[in-house]
Amino acid sequence: MLRFDIGRLDQQFGAWRLQQTLADMAAQDIIARIWARDHTVWKSEDREISNRLGWLHSPDEMVPHLAELEHFVQQLRDEGFTHAVLLGMGGSSLAPEMFRNVFGVRAGFLDLIVLDSTDPGAVLDVQRTVDLGRTLFVVSTKSGSTVETLSAFKYFYNQVAAISGNGKGVGRHFIAITDPASPLAELAARYQFRATFLNNPDIGGRYSALSYFGLVPAALIGLDISLVLARGKEMAEACGPQIALQDNPGAQLGAVIGCAALAGRDKLTFVISPPLASFGDWVEQLIAESTGKEGRGILPVVREPLGAAHLYTHGDRLFVQLVLEGEPAEDAALTQLERAGQPVVRIALRDRYDVGAQFFLWEMATAVAGHLLGINPFDQPNVEAAKALARKVVAEYAARGTIPSDPPVLVEDGIALHTPNPHLTGSATRLAGALDAFVAQARPGDYIALHAYLQPTSATHARLQALRLKLRDRLCLATTLGYGPRFLHSTGQLHKGDAGKGLFIQLTADSDIDVPIPDEAGRPEASLSFGVLKMAQALGDYQALQDVGRRVIRLHLQDVTKGLDHLDRCL
Repeated sequence: MLRFDIGRLDQQFGAWRLQQTLADMAAQDIIARIWARDHTVWKSEDREISNRLGWLHSPDEMVPHLAELEHFVQQLRDEGFTHAVLLGMGGSSLAPEMFRNVFGVRAGFLDLIVLDSTDPGAVLDVQRTVDLGRTLFVVSTKSGSTVETLSAFKYFYNQVAAISGNGKGVGRHFIAITDPASPLAELAARYQFRATFLNNPDIGGRYSALSYFGLVPAALIGLDISLVLARGKEMAEACGPQIALQDNPGAQLGAVIGCAALAGRDKLTFVISPPLASFGDWVEQLIAESTGKEGRGILPVVREPLGAAHLYTHGDRLFVQLVLEGEPAEDAALTQLERAGQPVVRIALRDRYDVGAQFFLWEMATAVAGHLLGINPFDQPNVEAAKALARKVVAEYAARGTIPSDPPVLVEDGIALHTPNPHLTGSATRLAGALDAFVAQARPGDYIALHAYLQPTSATHARLQALRLKLRDRLCLATTLGYGPRFLHSTGQLHKGDAGKGLFIQLTADSDIDVPIPDEAGRPEASLSFGVLKMAQALGDYQALQDVGRRVIRLHLQDVTKGLDHLDRCL
């Protein structure tokens, strides 16, 4: 249930022109044209638009496959499988991760672990957690060529083969979720995977939660996926072309976030109750990758605790609260912000299964906001840049045996500071001074992004969150925190495609232990490791940010714990 008053918001924030915008959308028949796959809602040329609107019909189209999924999962249970490890990135991993974190695991079904990292420690943690002989690996990628996913597949294929004795039947531990005729579909046939689920190719990755990409993992952990789809269908009907815009939640929410962004409130700040927290990670990718392009964008801010009203004086925030009905929420803090003049949208879910409705609501709202921003919400034009630069680093490593890197401008207490432009850190000779000079460039309306190419342990996360909040409180700016390379498939597009409002602090470290990536599944030869791949991705993104004129520094930590503690003192 959406809880906001268009008229009141229009009165309070007249520059948004909300009611006029809805009237204009009605006159142009925008919602009906979205349902009709009319690409001119967004652009005059049909490039990655009409063939990316399959999500509109996912709640209906997946219903005939429910019995197939139920039978498949029962077979796995009968054979004694206890765990599933999903190997995927971005749109292939965030909805499954959300399902696992929000719903847990139903008794007797498979526990789900999501691996969306190239960190060697993260890879080994997964291997130590599961019994490989009773584990199903879900290799999930729309394109079928995602380097992180295929690297993990090759590694775990060899690990399963090593315990199988004669090497037969290894493929029975693997399934694929991908588009028809993708490289992964061919790979799955060659290695005799247990099953391959071919998704509707007209659905983009970040819009695929209610397709095979989200529903196969959901079925593995025992969700009632028929109810998930029913809630999605209910919202699809509420957002349908026959619904008047004043009663259409997708149109209204899209108008609010789009108009707010155009008026300068482009930091969409989510306040989500703890049981639903992982929904924020899913919606973060949807909004950032869909809107952050052509010098425009909406920055989703997730997992940033609320602060005092004086921290939000730049007028660039729109707050969205998601809660379960009847559950205690941060109403007091939000109400205080609302009284201080901040706009707040409240959304209440009847129960956890309403996430099925929220998937569709936010997909429609993002499509509407994309129309208002004048961008194509279904492409990702800047994502390839970092990938290409990472491949260049890997090629140089293959040729020389070392990872290319610029020399540090300052080294202190095991932290090496790298910057493409020395003026970004001034003439400071101490790390604290250099950091001061870097963040002093921030302007009202900017944001700070921490890019952590570190193993995402709970201890490291707590330290990074502390750094994040210290920066937020000091600068009164929105902050984000992402782990590399995971965030490259989520917010990375916005970082290069928006108006250049970000200040980026990249954190890297040497791995204590490395893990080889087989050149080919089933063969022992390895010319690359996860540690080298992760560093190549970090350096590739570092260069990609420089290439589009972003303000970025890199801090390389000899020891992660000591380094983060020293940074905390410096700030």
